[in-house]
Amino acid sequence: MFGVVRDNPVATMIVISEVGLWVLLAVGLTARYPLRRPQLGAMLLWGIPLLDVALIVAAAFDLNRGTEPGTVHGLAAIYLGASIAFGPALIRWADIRFAHRFAGGPAPVKPAKGSKARTAATWREWGRVVLAALIASAVLGLLALTVATGEQSSALLSWGGRVWSIVAIWLVLGPLWEQLTAATKTPDRQH
Repeated sequence: MFGVVRDNPVATMIVISEVGLWVLLAVGLTARYPLRRPQLGAMLLWGIPLLDVALIVAAAFDLNRGTEPGTVHGLAAIYLGASIAFGPALIRWADIRFAHRFAGGPAPVKPAKGSKARTAATWREWGRVVLAALIASAVLGLLALTVATGEQSSALLSWGGRVWSIVAIWLVLGPLWEQLTAATKTPDRQH
């Protein structure tokens, strides 16, 4: 695995983006709450989308220089889609916890299993999965149209099926399962 990361600029950028996400998130929220520097914290958090842009630029350059499209190129598109679709929710999730811990904010609330709120949350999450798939598909299509050759294009576009398979699996294991669980749950009876 380390050889792939060392020898492939796109794999390297995926690792840098993932590590950078967590570092910028932690440092940004630390600046915002314990250090009480909200503007600095916001600037650091804006660095997260810049990492995503750098990742796609690396993938485009790699394909443009004639590299055979591989798993890393498909993963780069999926990573970008997931980062854009889930990034704001992840930052809100972490922000609530930092605010509670360091600024006296309210405790995080998790909807109870089987509740309508939990079902609604899983549908919203699945909506983010669909958004991620749309973004990944658009990025794959854009790379196929702009920097890839004919053979590269078909290899990139084949990732679309994988992306949408994830959407279908997530639908069944996420909101449909949660909705089924909520529908079969019987309310406790008081005697």
